[in-house]
Amino acid sequence: MQHEIITDATLVSNYIKGDEGALETLIIRHKQKIYSFIYSKVYDRDVAEDIFQDTFIKVIRTLKRGAYNEEGKFLPWVMRISHNLVIDFFRKNNRMPKFDNTGEFSIFSVLSDSSLNAEKAIIKEQVENDVRRLVDELPEDQKEVLMMRIYKDMSFKEISERTGVSINTALGRMRYALINLRKIIDKHNIVLTN
Repeated sequence: MQHEIITDATLVSNYIKGDEGALETLIIRHKQKIYSFIYSKVYDRDVAEDIFQDTFIKVIRTLKRGAYNEEGKFLPWVMRISHNLVIDFFRKNNRMPKFDNTGEFSIFSVLSDSSLNAEKAIIKEQVENDVRRLVDELPEDQKEVLMMRIYKDMSFKEISERTGVSINTALGRMRYALINLRKIIDKHNIVLTN
C-alpha cells in the first residue's frame, strides 16, 4: 500500500481546523533540521532544546491566532522564527552585539555570503526578501540609485549618466536611501543578520 506524503500546507490547514496530530507530524518531519540549525548556532543541547520548544510555542500561537499566511513555505517560516529566537538568546546573554548597520552598505553584506548551507540559504532568502521590501518603501529616486549601485554594481558615474543627474546628486540620493533604510529598520525593529 502506497502512502501519499501530506504536504506541509495541508498539515498546517488541518491543524488550524483542529487536528492536533497534524502539528505533531510537522514537528516530527522537521525536528532534525530545525534542531540541528539551532544547535549549530548555540552549541548547547539544553539551550537548543529550549529554543526549539519556544519556536513551536510561537508557531502554535501564530497558527491558533490565524496569523499564518506563508502559502506553503512552512519550513522557511519556522526556520526564521527559530533564527530570531537564537538572536534573542544571544542578545539576552550579551553574547552578540546588537545588529549595527552604521557602516556604508553593511546591511547588504548579508547578501554576499557565499558559504551557505541549506538553513543559511533559507535565512539569506528571507533577509533578501526583507531587504527588497525595505527598499520598496524608499522614494523612487533613492530606490533607483540604490538598485543600480547595490544590485547592478554600477559606479556613481554610470548612475549619473543613466539617470541624467550629477554625480553629487546620485551620491546624495544613495546617502538618503541608506539613512531612510536605517530609519525604517529602527522603526520596525528589524533584525537583518545571517
